[in-house]
Amino acid sequence: MITLASDFGSAYPAAMKGVVLSRTDARLVDVAHDLPRQDVRAASFWLRETLPYFPPAVHLVVVDPGVGTDRRAIVLRVGDHVLVGPDNGVLRPPARRIADEHEGTPTIDAYEIVVENPASTTFHGRDVFAPAAADAHDVPPADLGDIERFSPLDPDELVDLVLPRATVESDRGVATGDVLVVDDFGNCITNVPGDFVRGCDHVEVNGEAVPVGHTFDAVPRGERLVTVGSHGNVECDVNHGRGDEAFGLAPGDDVRVVRD
Repeated sequence: MITLASDFGSAYPAAMKGVVLSRTDARLVDVAHDLPRQDVRAASFWLRETLPYFPPAVHLVVVDPGVGTDRRAIVLRVGDHVLVGPDNGVLRPPARRIADEHEGTPTIDAYEIVVENPASTTFHGRDVFAPAAADAHDVPPADLGDIERFSPLDPDELVDLVLPRATVESDRGVATGDVLVVDDFGNCITNVPGDFVRGCDHVEVNGEAVPVGHTFDAVPRGERLVTVGSHGNVECDVNHGRGDEAFGLAPGDDVRVVRD
């Protein structure tokens, strides 16, 4: 199985699929091709919350604002999973989550894809990453080093990306964080841990009192609430509405949550 995720939209993913299918008979599964454009942090969050639910697979990820520059093209092996994409940090959070949830917490092995004369400097998804994903699919993960154009790489040399953590002052009942992403429903997903608001009837969000609910319909339609999402983080939401508009929040904005 090869999963595909990108910020491409339109017809570009089809070209990647064509390249993969011309080289291997892998089953292809689309994760998403509408990831926030050129937003490496947002893509890494969504992939961290998605890829660990797949059985062992090759995960082809292309959110690559540095395409055509000297950024490396890499392959990561985490147990029976393989991740292929640019060395801009986007693969690191999902790789760590897969490692954490894999029995025995395997190490992360890294390889650089040796790139020689790609057909395009603007479409490495088609010309570099898709062929590499197909090649990785056709060997056992333990044998990735046998692929001639996969050169072993020290993982410490990789570009890292660590999603920011909220500062939680439990004794004061204050958590300070930020909005990691806003989903298509307008739900503002923060990095404040859900445990911070569990058991509360109300909290203050940036100085305004908001009810805490276990479900969206804990409040009337159109009303704001704070809830804990499936990812375990605090969300600022609206029942049948957009939390980003109601709370005036966008990705990267500061959020201060105070318990009663």
